[in-house]
Amino acid sequence: MRNRIMIAVFFLMILLLTACAGDSTPVAEPQTAPLATPPAIAHPPTATVEEALTPITNAICVAEAPNPTPPAEIVEIFSPQEEDWSKGPEDAAVTIVEYADFQCPYCATAGPVLLELQSLYPNDVRFIYRHFPLLAMHDKSILAAQAAEAAGLQGEFWGMHDLLYAKQAEWGRLSIEDFKTWVIEQTETLDINSEQFTEDFESEEITQKAQETWEKGQEIGFPGTPFIMINYQQFKSQPKLEILTAIVEMIKLEKRQFTQCPPMTIDPENTYIATLETEKGNITIELFPDVAPMAVNSFIFLAENGWFDDITFHRVIPDFVAQTGDPAGTGYGSPGYSFGIETDSSLTFDRAGLVAMANSGPDANGSQFFITYAPAPNLNGGYTIFGEVIEGMDVVQSLTPRNPNEGFGLIKGDKLINVTIEIR
Repeated sequence: MRNRIMIAVFFLMILLLTACAGDSTPVAEPQTAPLATPPAIAHPPTATVEEALTPITNAICVAEAPNPTPPAEIVEIFSPQEEDWSKGPEDAAVTIVEYADFQCPYCATAGPVLLELQSLYPNDVRFIYRHFPLLAMHDKSILAAQAAEAAGLQGEFWGMHDLLYAKQAEWGRLSIEDFKTWVIEQTETLDINSEQFTEDFESEEITQKAQETWEKGQEIGFPGTPFIMINYQQFKSQPKLEILTAIVEMIKLEKRQFTQCPPMTIDPENTYIATLETEKGNITIELFPDVAPMAVNSFIFLAENGWFDDITFHRVIPDFVAQTGDPAGTGYGSPGYSFGIETDSSLTFDRAGLVAMANSGPDANGSQFFITYAPAPNLNGGYTIFGEVIEGMDVVQSLTPRNPNEGFGLIKGDKLINVTIEIR
């Protein structure tokens, strides 16, 4: 996994505060900066006229460093165990480990969301549930854990898991004795032998197992519940489906990333034409290898390697830009390498149809690019113009508006089917 992905995951998570603190308001992204990274990252300052007229041609490409291996003690604690309750394949790209308490109201919100995420990505996400009953706060937390374990002996752990959360408000206010009666009665709604459940529910083995989960959680030092780890990284925000989906997409993207910068193969003397096949029609772009060789070379490399196949225009702001180039569809993805800005004093954002690299800083060009809808002089000097639409601007104008700054749950962006390159 690349550093840039995990940095983006971090910014995704801090868009929301912890469950106990409620929602936060994401930092607004000014509509004058085509970003390829999260809105929490500061935008590069608008270039002055002098800066905009100063050519930059010595761009350097750098491969992103892999993330460090997690500490051995973290791996030991959070690695999947044979006794875990889990859903999803063992070789899933994303492993989520949740420590939770069935009587915890925030867990009642998180649990169903994590299961829904796993159902959306059955081959990519493995969800592991572990008990951490908060005895000091919740009087029936241990008993609820025992109930789930007893149900699990009959293949109904997840059924009891869902039932306890769904009816938490109903049983949470009961006395301990009334809860015991209640949970035994509820077994009639599951595929459970009630007599066997009653025997197992308060058996010495299960009682001891539930007690040990509390002791182990205390020993590790969990601050509360739910405590969630995603691929050995702590997830500290409210587990909302939209943000978790974005994280999964970014982690999946890591498998497609390149570990080296592309070799320089273009000829600045050639004429390169790119055709963007979209679901709305074709967009034809003439590339500028003479003024932006690094950007053009990378764009052609990515196109020929299928990077742009079946992705979306994830950001379309009328009268500003249409942005694409991120297979994750989040606006945070990169190809695994980055390179610097290339500018030319004769080429400025003075018209519609210019094609430029999106970035979060002068050395952060990757795979995302945008097409201008109108002149944007405030972008001069800060973004690499590497092409221009020569046919199909009507298709660009027809793209469905979509502003990620308006939050999650947006309609899907129009699809970019593929990009083909022709040398003339």
